[in-house]
Amino acid sequence: MRDMTLAELLSLDKGEPLVDIAAYCLMPNHFHLLLRQRKEGGISKFMQKLVTGYTMYFNVKNDRTGALFQGKYKSKHAGEDRYLKYLMAYIHLNPHKLAQDKISRFDLDKELESYRYSSYAEYAGEIRPQSVLVTKDALPLYFPTPKDFIKELQEWLSYPAKDSLS
Repeated sequence: MRDMTLAELLSLDKGEPLVDIAAYCLMPNHFHLLLRQRKEGGISKFMQKLVTGYTMYFNVKNDRTGALFQGKYKSKHAGEDRYLKYLMAYIHLNPHKLAQDKISRFDLDKELESYRYSSYAEYAGEIRPQSVLVTKDALPLYFPTPKDFIKELQEWLSYPAKDSLS
């Protein structure tokens, strides 16, 4: 099979979705997903497919065998608006370890916009090939406009930091 572009891969028919991806952030050694289950057992099945598929890809690409991830994925039900809004900030601010760094709001905006491996861009109003991965209406309308989303993240920075966002 020939190498495909990201746009070609994302346009393939994947069948009936198991989950909606409301937000994501890929880090060098872990990832965060905010998912809404579409059918019973959907999150477990999606995670199994995701981890297995990525492990197979990585092993072939790097001429290796064996497990790539240690342990099972961790999940937590997020049923309250307050917690869901917190998760949106946590996930999108995670790459920057902002609880430890002193960074101006201008630098923050610039840094978040340039991080390609999260759904920040979709909520900030950018349209890119990977935008098809994000189902923004999987959550209540917390951020009616991109400006509202950015403002909400900036407000999270004004809260006293208790833990690192890593």
